[in-house]
Amino acid sequence: MSQASGSYYLPEPSKWPIIGSIGMFTMLFGFASSLSDKTPIMGEGDLTMMYIGMAIIIFMLFGWFGQVIRESESGAYNSQVDTSFRMGMMWFIFSEVMFFAAFFGALYYIRTLSVPWLGGADNNLATNTFLYDGFVPSWPLNVMPDAAAGGYSVFKETIGAWGIPALNTALLLTSGVTCTLAHWALKKGNRTGLTFWLFATVVLGFVFVGFQAYEYIHAYSIGLKLSSGVYGSTFFMLTGFHGLHVTIGAIMLTVMMFRSMKGHFTDENHFAFEAAAWYWHFVDVVWLGLFIFVYVL
Repeated sequence: MSQASGSYYLPEPSKWPIIGSIGMFTMLFGFASSLSDKTPIMGEGDLTMMYIGMAIIIFMLFGWFGQVIRESESGAYNSQVDTSFRMGMMWFIFSEVMFFAAFFGALYYIRTLSVPWLGGADNNLATNTFLYDGFVPSWPLNVMPDAAAGGYSVFKETIGAWGIPALNTALLLTSGVTCTLAHWALKKGNRTGLTFWLFATVVLGFVFVGFQAYEYIHAYSIGLKLSSGVYGSTFFMLTGFHGLHVTIGAIMLTVMMFRSMKGHFTDENHFAFEAAAWYWHFVDVVWLGLFIFVYVL
């Protein structure tokens, strides 16, 4: 039995960690097996086992989070659990900060140091003499050798900042405001306002994802792909992972919206909402950096 009394909360044994581990193993093993036709279980390109693993993980998430919600609503948690949740979310967001810092650092290193060095800056010997004839040491590197085509591959243009990216910036900044308004409504006991502003935030988030998908379609139409050299790889890695985080954040806020409609949360006990709001504001800040360093500069 879980213990909520006293100064230390001891949860009861849970089956969900082992179920999650089985799901992760199945998903990764299925993906790895699909890459080779040498495995006896699956043929090359068969992703059935990977999908089974993903289904197990989704089942685990629904089950585990549902259990936590029921325990929270039943009053099983004390202040020590609340502190633990807050510290856990803080460390999780810090890990996400470092995750994106690695990609931003790679972009900075490539643009500011590697490309000039390859062009012979600072008396560096790795000049275009040792590279292909069409190499130009300027960002973006939109001309690349293509052995398969027997020449060079070129993407026509980069993605401009003042089209969809600027619109998406406005959408995310607005969603940050609506999320804050939802928090204020919750603290004032205004459940109607809480639900309305959460709904607005979720809609803005998913509209952002839709515009980003449209932007990717445009990128492919001009020849810009993940394989389009270092510009393509950094562009899609940064925007793609951010888009994934926006999707996850919008799903989290959708759950918060449905919970608020069921009467969950009070002005004193609503850390689940706060955690989702923290995550959403983190996503907003990352996008501002991404908009400046990927699109504008």
